[in-house]
Amino acid sequence: MESYFYTRDNTLSRQGALLQVPQSDESRKLKVCLIGDVGVGKTSLIRRFVLDVFDDKYIATIGTKVTKKEIEVKNPRTGDPEQVVLLIWDIMGQPSFREVLREAYFYGVQGSLAVCDVTSKESLGELRYWIKAMTSTTGKVPIVFLGNKCDLREETRVPYQDLEVFAKKNDSPAMLTSAKTGYNVEQAFTTLVDKMLYP
Repeated sequence: MESYFYTRDNTLSRQGALLQVPQSDESRKLKVCLIGDVGVGKTSLIRRFVLDVFDDKYIATIGTKVTKKEIEVKNPRTGDPEQVVLLIWDIMGQPSFREVLREAYFYGVQGSLAVCDVTSKESLGELRYWIKAMTSTTGKVPIVFLGNKCDLREETRVPYQDLEVFAKKNDSPAMLTSAKTGYNVEQAFTTLVDKMLYP
């Protein structure tokens, strides 16, 4: 049996194929993935959401990293609080790696944040590939589209209107985020969770 371990930053790691996570009756577990090209800020968004930190030294994700975060959400139908454990999957963005781990990475995904870099028009267009790759394994799942690095206003090449049009074609909401400042990061994850739990 292959083993897993939690590191000090609350990250679940393991060598090999799909990670097996122990189940608990106390909290509902949701598998969430971030999709998008290398360098758009997926790892930084996760670090901001889970640890509330930002590091501008860029280190590409090698392989797959799974981070766990427990949150409380309010059931809009009953008003009761519910405990949810998010298993947030981060994957290397290079094209060669996409094909190698695509099925294992996307298997069981229940929702996704589709991330582009607002300073790169190409990163928005590449989301078409990522959505197709994901839904070929998952079928249709809730998606929230994020235009990350919105703090770089003078370098912006993707207006919010373009992101919104792209998202609407996929029946999804769009948001601008900044992993550096924290702008809209928590709201992005909670919006996705709401769409997953209370469609």
